[in-house]
Amino acid sequence: MTHALNRATQGVLAAAFLAVGSAQAGDYLDREPVQAFIDEAVGETGVSREQIEAWLGDAEYQQKIIDAITRPAESKTWGEYRPIFITDKRIERGAAFMQEHGELLDEVASTYGVSPYVITAIIGVETYYGRITGGYRVIDALATLGFDYPRRGEFFRGQLVDFIRLAGEEGISMDKAEGSYAGAMGLPQFIPSSYRHYAVDGDGDGHRDLWDSHHDVFASVANYFVEHGWGQGEPVMFEVDINGAEVDDLLNRARDLAPKTTLAELRERGVTVPDDAPVPDDFEVMLFTLTDGDDVAYHVGLNNFYVITRYNHSVLYATAVWQLAQAIEQATADAATSAGHDGADAG
Repeated sequence: MTHALNRATQGVLAAAFLAVGSAQAGDYLDREPVQAFIDEAVGETGVSREQIEAWLGDAEYQQKIIDAITRPAESKTWGEYRPIFITDKRIERGAAFMQEHGELLDEVASTYGVSPYVITAIIGVETYYGRITGGYRVIDALATLGFDYPRRGEFFRGQLVDFIRLAGEEGISMDKAEGSYAGAMGLPQFIPSSYRHYAVDGDGDGHRDLWDSHHDVFASVANYFVEHGWGQGEPVMFEVDINGAEVDDLLNRARDLAPKTTLAELRERGVTVPDDAPVPDDFEVMLFTLTDGDDVAYHVGLNNFYVITRYNHSVLYATAVWQLAQAIEQATADAATSAGHDGADAG
């Protein structure tokens, strides 16, 4: 993430926004701290004060955004999380998406070394293949959270600065750009800082368009993975059997999701690792659990699993993406086999 405003200014602004509160919510240009923010944003982005004032003057406070972000997060087990994303319909639509965009996905996969099925699964989990990209104007979301949500105001003001930069660099229409309540945009749901740092102009038209250019979308997701260390053709995760071994310290070691434990260490603890494990014993992994009712399964995530968690810091998310990718690949293969049989029968 970028630190768009200097820390001293951020501290002053944070105190000012706390003092102002939401009594003047929406009347952003009437607030002194917002004017101070604009002063900093002009220097950071090179966009004129007049233009930034026009954009923020049009921004509207949205109470439902505050309601959404302050709603307590519901903790789910894998048994509760999986049915949300691994459904027959989502798999079928993923296979159809692959069929529609297969040539382009294969081109991007060849360029970046990222599986086309993983790219598709990310888009499938994030926005249901572009069907649900968010209905909040991004300028409203970032202004509301930046100026009226003190708990994370500094972060969202930084995102607002990056969004202002994007509007200048990419010609994004402030009044039309819509996304999630947290300001995530397009088919891959990039927040502004990720958009600026990882989005790619795949189709070569001079703009990085994550709403309407599938080439840009696919290349941007792949580039995000590569920049976070994706290993082409490397495995992602597999199941192990702990056989009653004491592994609580290994689970605690993996709280930051980074691979820090070798397969050799797991074996030394008495954990059964499959004989056909796709990596050598000196390969670093992270041990985690997936719970479904009373059943607890132990898995290890490898480097590529960790890369998926850079998109969303959750083992449930990464597992859902990987399992959806595998299911889409299988459905695509089954469809191709069926089509081949139909062709042979017709012949």
